[in-house]
Amino acid sequence: MTGTTPGTPRVLRAMNDRAALDLLLEHGPLSRTRIGKLTGLSKPTASQLLARLEAAGLVVATGTSEGRPGPSAQLYTVNPRAAHVAGLDVNGQRIVAAVADVTGATAGQFELATPGRRADSVVRQVADALDGAVKEAGLTRADVHRIVIGTPGAFDPGTGRLRYASHLPGWHSPTLLDELAAFLPMPVEYENDVNLVAVAEQRLGAARGHEDFVLLWNEEGLGAALVINGRLHRGFTGGAGEVGFLPVPGTPLVRQVVKANSGGFQELAGAQAVPRLAKALGIDTPQQPYAKVAAELLARAADAYEEDEALTELLRQYAQRLATGLASVTAVLDPGLIVLSGGAVAAGGEILRSLIQSELAELAASRPRLVVGEIDRTPVLRGALERALADTRDEVFDTSR
Repeated sequence: MTGTTPGTPRVLRAMNDRAALDLLLEHGPLSRTRIGKLTGLSKPTASQLLARLEAAGLVVATGTSEGRPGPSAQLYTVNPRAAHVAGLDVNGQRIVAAVADVTGATAGQFELATPGRRADSVVRQVADALDGAVKEAGLTRADVHRIVIGTPGAFDPGTGRLRYASHLPGWHSPTLLDELAAFLPMPVEYENDVNLVAVAEQRLGAARGHEDFVLLWNEEGLGAALVINGRLHRGFTGGAGEVGFLPVPGTPLVRQVVKANSGGFQELAGAQAVPRLAKALGIDTPQQPYAKVAAELLARAADAYEEDEALTELLRQYAQRLATGLASVTAVLDPGLIVLSGGAVAAGGEILRSLIQSELAELAASRPRLVVGEIDRTPVLRGALERALADTRDEVFDTSR
């Protein structure tokens, strides 16, 4: 609210406007009377507020209330076409793009396969993925207010280079961010993919209401997101949470970890460790693709827990491996909550969570609560959209300007 004075009628109106818009996002369609009660505003003031927001194109009338005594009341909702945002989830095999309206509803989604693509075609890949989602939504690029792109690793704030993700071809050019900014007509932001999963869990899932938590992600790679005082902690180079590089007991030291794109915890408890562990226990299984095989094995083990000796031992040993790395994280950060997410740990479900919790109680001095993540469909993409929505709503919903 630049250029305004706190406490002036203009600022107070803008604060009431934003409060009403947030209530409509949270509760869905509301009547003037209900908005007045929830905000503490009088009926005339609530009527003026709704008229103001309707004129600004931020709310629309949407039917009437039914099933209550007395005359039906007009209902209002946030105008979904007031703004649109896009999110991209990038890995070495594909880019998934989605467009959401300002209410958070997904309007279009598109997946672009990228294996074997030339390294110099990243800008074109991003544009093609975005255009596919925009077309699906019945929009144009110009309708998108902001994009958030989620990738493995993190862009170094000092150099602009992508770090900790050597397996992502074409994304390491020092000029890439400038090229994307020049090509796309809207603000573009970048975030680590695991951090975006944490955003989704904090806004919509298992970490709602928590200002401090750690999210452990285990799918193609092993990583973590650190949320402290409600904000993501990214570290000096953006590498905070790259726990796959953590040296841990139970596996040989991995040296030159950046070149190897792996580390002790990744070797001990990453997805690739599960089929190896199964083989050592006499369980017949393919070794690759690691993430898919690991998820299938852990799901089988959870279903057969305490009925099949080998599968039960697989789950127990894997829980111990995960708890070993989490004990180091707990010793440094002392989190109250740890969210377990990603295909490998989600497949083990509540049984795996309980086993990790028991093992961690033996290995760590504090006792964080472990929960399984609740955002099980495209969590990186959902986090990207939530991040884009938060910033876009701050702009579009600001009626003080």
